This record gives sequence, C-alpha cells and structure tokens, in this order.
Amino acid sequence: MSLRQFEYALAVAEEGSVTAAAELLHVAQPSMSQQIRGLERELGVKLFARTPTGLVPTAAGRAFLREAEVAVNAARRAKATARAGADELVGELVVAVQMGFGARQLPGALGALRRRFPRLEVTVFEEPSSAELERLGRRGVLDLALMAACDQTPDDAHHLGDEEFVVVLGAGHRQLAADRVELRELEGEPWVRFDRDSALDGVLLDVLRGNERPPATAARVSQAATAVRWAAHGLGATLVPASAVPHDHEHLARPVSPAVSQPVIAVLRHDAGPAETALLDLLRQETWHDSAELSLGGIRRRR
Repeated sequence: MSLRQFEYALAVAEEGSVTAAAELLHVAQPSMSQQIRGLERELGVKLFARTPTGLVPTAAGRAFLREAEVAVNAARRAKATARAGADELVGELVVAVQMGFGARQLPGALGALRRRFPRLEVTVFEEPSSAELERLGRRGVLDLALMAACDQTPDDAHHLGDEEFVVVLGAGHRQLAADRVELRELEGEPWVRFDRDSALDGVLLDVLRGNERPPATAARVSQAATAVRWAAHGLGATLVPASAVPHDHEHLARPVSPAVSQPVIAVLRHDAGPAETALLDLLRQETWHDSAELSLGGIRRRR
C-alpha cells in the first residue's frame, strides 16, 4: 500500500466518483481505477459500493478511510519537518494558480526557487474555478495557491498585489486608438469567453452586468493565452489579467474604464514548510501590475 493510494481513496470518498476524483487530483481515470482495485485486493475488502447517487464507502471502507486520512496528514507533517531540517530541500511542491494569474510573475519566482533548491520538484497547474482552488487548499492537496479571494480567508493568506484586467482587441479595432477603452463602447461586441464555471468568465459577467444585453459569445475557451490569440485574430474582444497577455500581443491590449482589478492572494497550506515560505518571498519580489503600468503602447513592466 502507498500514501498515493490512500489519497486516491480519500478523493473518491469525497467526490463519490472515480472520474471526478481523478479530475480533482489531475491524474488519469484508468490509473486511479487500477490503484483503487489494487488497494482493495491487498486489503481483501471492498472499500466502495455503487449506488444511484455514486460511490459510497462500505463499513470496512469507512473504517479504513479514517485511518488513511490520519496517515496522509501525518506524512505531510513528517515531510514538512524533514524539509525544515534539511540544508537542501528535496521533495515535491504542489502549486495551483487561478487561471490567468501570475503568468509572468510565477515563472520568475519558480526559476529562482529552482536555482536555490535544484533537487526540489515543483508541480504547477491552472484551475479555472477559485472555489475549487479553495476546496483543494482545505483538503491539504496544495502547498501554495494563487487566487483572487477565499470565502473564508485563512491566517496564512498573503496579499501580493493586484491584477488589473485589460481588454484585448483585434488588429485595426477602432478602440485601440484610446488610452483606455470605455466598456460602454464595447456593448454589442462579440466576446471570446471562458468556461461557464471559470472565475474569468465571472469577472466579465460582473463587468457587463449593467449593459442592456448580455455579452454575445463568439467562442468559449479554457486558457487565457488562447483567448488572447483568438481576440487578436478578430474573433471577438476578451477580458484577461494584464500579466496573461503575451509580449507579442501587448500592442492589442488596453486597460478598461471603469478600471477592473482583482487582488492576488497567495494561500499557503497550514503547516507550510521552508519551500513554500521561500516561494512566497520570491513572489513578493515580483512586480504585480497596477494601472500606472498600462499605457497606450501596451503593457510596460517596471523594475
């Protein structure tokens, strides 16, 4: 048996589905199914029963899961203790980012972290839903997360700065002549939007709530960089954090009026070790966009 199998079983119990648990932990569904079956064979019991509403733990499964949760939490604490006493950090650091945030700042901070601790393995993934990020954080799956807000902001949440949102327009769009684009001037424009449960799509809906008509959807995408590229080709306007705009598309990006921004909060796991703390310090040294950094010529990064 392995701690990874314990984590898989706990995720299946929480989600009620192997597929949902696999998505939660960002692993392949067949691999998770195989690991659960192997765990059941080794234990000699069925951990889950199939019901109309999904998988639920059996009596034996409930007893096992109580101990599995204790083991997983103990392993995390042991890893943190070992990290704290090591001259050179070894292990895995799991970082999650709300989609579109820190696209320029995080690579620089991670590069500096890896130079300092070359044996540290870092896993990074983007998550479109801020609520899902918070849930993953509460479960102890993440070492550090970058997000706009938490419903219940813990003591270990740190405000790094703010991300101003910009609109990206197709080449030749009439509004590119303005220093700032008035949102009311874009009423009736088609939009390159994000998945419906994405925090970025929620920002757009909030921004355009006062319009007489809902935003017309030209396309929906799952990545901020894709939205920028499609907007640049004239498919429609898109609204993204300033740092999500690649350098070669900055000339098509404009801040909006009224200004739209969100805080960037780094949330560390409760028993954060030296790797997480070091990454937080490096992120604080990065430049986070504000309205003074945005100009007619594009986005200029200050140092």
